[in-house]
Amino acid sequence: MTLINGGSPGLSRRAALALGAAALATPMLSRRAFAAPTELTMLAWYGHAEPDIVAEFEAERNVKFVPKYYTGGDNMLGLISQSPPGTFDVILSDAEYVQQLNSAGYIEALDPADYPFDEFFPEFQHFPGHWDGDTLYSVITRFGFLGVAYNTDALTEAQASTYDVFWDPALKGKVGHFDWHLPNLGQISLLNGNASPYDIDPTAWDAVKEKTMTLRPQVGGFFDYGGTFSSLNNGQMLAFAGIGDWITGTLERNGAKVRSVIPEQGGLQFTESFSIGKGSSKAELAKEWIQYVTSAKGQAKSAQMAAYPCIVPSQKGWEVLNAENPAEAKRQGMVEGPGSAIDLIRSGRIKYRQLLVQQSLEEWNDFWSDYKGA
Repeated sequence: MTLINGGSPGLSRRAALALGAAALATPMLSRRAFAAPTELTMLAWYGHAEPDIVAEFEAERNVKFVPKYYTGGDNMLGLISQSPPGTFDVILSDAEYVQQLNSAGYIEALDPADYPFDEFFPEFQHFPGHWDGDTLYSVITRFGFLGVAYNTDALTEAQASTYDVFWDPALKGKVGHFDWHLPNLGQISLLNGNASPYDIDPTAWDAVKEKTMTLRPQVGGFFDYGGTFSSLNNGQMLAFAGIGDWITGTLERNGAKVRSVIPEQGGLQFTESFSIGKGSSKAELAKEWIQYVTSAKGQAKSAQMAAYPCIVPSQKGWEVLNAENPAEAKRQGMVEGPGSAIDLIRSGRIKYRQLLVQQSLEEWNDFWSDYKGA
């Protein structure tokens, strides 16, 4: 210790320099640890910005997600159209809506080299609708199958393995609908034998409407996201159309006696993907998020999302999940071999949910409104 200013104790020049060097050696402590987190806005289905999915990324990047949750693609489009460009940094959408997002100028083009497509199963490396020619606009992150959801105390798997079960007299007033026309009417289209359930001519469309109307006396309600969970969980509804393991898997993990099965007529696949919102001022950080959630580690985390589980397209993600939680990997069919999720797709039992080819969304939605009011 030396004396400074005539006797006041102070630090020597050498000690002061040493302290300064120590401070420079830990820049993250002084500049990052105490910096306010960068906000990253996300438009998504519920659950995608919850701590079980984003906490690690938030901590690593000093980020705070600000989510806006929606239910259904039509709701998503409405929220974007009412918001200024740059409102949403990352946008999660169902695959069939990516083309609409792109044509409306709501999302940015992406560089395929930024994402680990080489770790994905071949079916998902160039997913339909996510590309415009060779230009990428959205990256698939997870998917699931829609079939017959059922109460295991009321129905056996064999009984539930056909859409015809919805007309079982024992289920009168106990059949529920997830309140969205696209999955429900797509399932009726499959039941009617349409190999491409969303590409049907006027005669086939009339037949779908006629068949659907015959189901109306069986229906006990039309439910939103939360209502679907509760009505299955408490036994108010014993069978459900328009959903799958993304609902029943969550309930089953918590002990509810519900399950989903792909019926003999086949099932539908919903597909979720992330895009970067047009005009985002944080596009680089948004890209880093998509890279994180499509990494093998992020994929295993996404598969087990607390809000609702899903199958993931990353083969490496399957490997991580099988190492971390083999029971959940088996439950969701993320194990290779006969009966696996990828086997169901390759065998032709699954049809991608898509936008309509010969009718408009408004036409299907109008009929759905009439059906609900009948």
